[in-house]
Amino acid sequence: MSRWICGVLAAVLGANGLVMLFAGFWWYGAVDGVVETGPYNPHFVRDIGAAYLVTAAGLAWFAWRQRQGWPALVAGAAFLSLHAAVHVYDAACGTEPLQMIARDLAGVFLPAALALLIAVVHAKEARA
Repeated sequence: MSRWICGVLAAVLGANGLVMLFAGFWWYGAVDGVVETGPYNPHFVRDIGAAYLVTAAGLAWFAWRQRQGWPALVAGAAFLSLHAAVHVYDAACGTEPLQMIARDLAGVFLPAALALLIAVVHAKEARA
């Protein structure tokens, strides 16, 4: 099941990263809440798109070869978790924190939680 979840996450996050790299302005307007973070910055959007592609590659590697890909999964889970932490901080500092958390639940918090959980569950196997 872990491999399947990581494979799906890799596909979704990879597609998101590609869109951010090659259609960043469209992505900026299409993703709920992004416009509220400030003016469009194409360099920043492409930077984050690149991070999403690397994360997707790590998750895909784990889905393909769990034992060898586990360190890449950990790195991807770390990015996703830190990214989620930034969203928690922004929500806590905002005027409508519960709405912001709800908005980001599926796209930010769920992928981070799944990747982190899978990395922790497979930690013992990876050390063997």
